[in-house]
Amino acid sequence: MTGPLRPAFHEGQVLAAADLSASVEYARGLATRHARHLHEWGIAEGLGLVTANRTDPQTNARFVEVSVEPGVAIDGTGREVVLTEPVVLRESGFEEVNGADQPTDDPYPVFLTAADREPAASPRPDSCAGTATKTRVEESYQILFGRLGDELLVADQQPPAIGDPPADPPARWLVLLGYVRWTDGHFSGIETKARGVGVRFAGVRADTVSARSGALTLRTSQSVQEGGPVMVLTGGDPPSLVFGLYQGGGTVAPLMTVAANGNLTIEGSFSGRISAGTTLVTSGTATDGMLLPLPSGVSAEQVADGRVVVHVHLTPRTPPAPADTTLYSPVEATVDRDRRIRCRARLYDPVMAPGEVVERPGTVDFLVLATVAATNGGG
Repeated sequence: MTGPLRPAFHEGQVLAAADLSASVEYARGLATRHARHLHEWGIAEGLGLVTANRTDPQTNARFVEVSVEPGVAIDGTGREVVLTEPVVLRESGFEEVNGADQPTDDPYPVFLTAADREPAASPRPDSCAGTATKTRVEESYQILFGRLGDELLVADQQPPAIGDPPADPPARWLVLLGYVRWTDGHFSGIETKARGVGVRFAGVRADTVSARSGALTLRTSQSVQEGGPVMVLTGGDPPSLVFGLYQGGGTVAPLMTVAANGNLTIEGSFSGRISAGTTLVTSGTATDGMLLPLPSGVSAEQVADGRVVVHVHLTPRTPPAPADTTLYSPVEATVDRDRRIRCRARLYDPVMAPGEVVERPGTVDFLVLATVAATNGGG
């Protein structure tokens, strides 16, 4: 076994067609191994299915014309597949594959695969032999319709061996472009995912990603979109890791920040799995009739089924007295099984209103302790 062979030339060498072809194949092999082993195969740009509304001139039925947008895909063999202009899907091609099926609402898969073709240009005459031969190969494509369930074939494809060249016909690698719906002899819609299998996009294989600008940004779309999530790792002074949402102008509103000293700052509440024996606390002030809140991370279902035990401590709050001679006396400060507060107080002023006792809703300071029971398995 040998490694890749790199062509070498010397002065006075007679070059045969095989020598020139070897130079091309060596360059193709470099690009193929890079795409195959440093990247994950899939759609790199464009190639989305798009629709345009149409009307059948014979039946006046409305349907959609489906096209594939221009774009680039890298297949699992490392070969690049390029569409330079939109391609309209042929309904006749669909009928050839699925025309015998019973009517169904299930979407059918659409695949892209690489194909070699002879270009349409006229062959160039060979000056020595005087014969006309093809001097170019068009690295083209083929769009295929699949049967229901054929999208599962995508996951079953096996990559070639390390040293194998780019996949040339008859080898074929399927790239899923999406799905089409078929109704009454026409396309009626498109989907990007069906039966748990969605369109696959190209990725990268790397253990290290370095940023030249000093900041590394991860976002879920190619362009900055207001309200879209973003994560920014900066190596400034001080360094930080920020997760937030884009605002207008491309600025980031932080939702969570990890500082260089390990401090964590979050804008919302913090919740997570709680283990047996853990105690969570919340406190505040409540008035008569209010429902007491549970500590963050504890649900009403956990309390109801006994996974969490709740303890409540109430302290009646003495309100400002209408007069210096007013006497205040809490009558009731309780909480029921639904955590609803019952708080009543009596006011009596022997000077201003002798013999008159007034009862009114009161206020309490509360402390709610939620303890995870040891019988819940730790969560």
